[in-house]
Amino acid sequence: MKLSEVLIKPILTEKANAQQEKLNRYTFKVNRRANKLEIKTAIEAFYGVAVVDVNTLVVPAKNKARFTKAGYIQGVKPAYKKAYVTVAEGETIDLYANI
Repeated sequence: MKLSEVLIKPILTEKANAQQEKLNRYTFKVNRRANKLEIKTAIEAFYGVAVVDVNTLVVPAKNKARFTKAGYIQGVKPAYKKAYVTVAEGETIDLYANI
């Protein structure tokens, strides 16, 4: 798998920001087929930091429904893979540089 296909986007939530400050851990949405070694090499190549640890999990799909003028609409939010990446002490990733 190409390195550009591994990372989809960073996850920017309050919980993720708290982990960035306290634990030096960053959260990314990644390709479902990517393994920990591919995620580690992609982070090191794109952001130029030393990765200490990678933890992954698959967020399950969710059923969603809502009422609209057209009636009752049902759907499913797809499952995705999330990676928690811990970088070496003293190193940071600037996720807000491209905004």
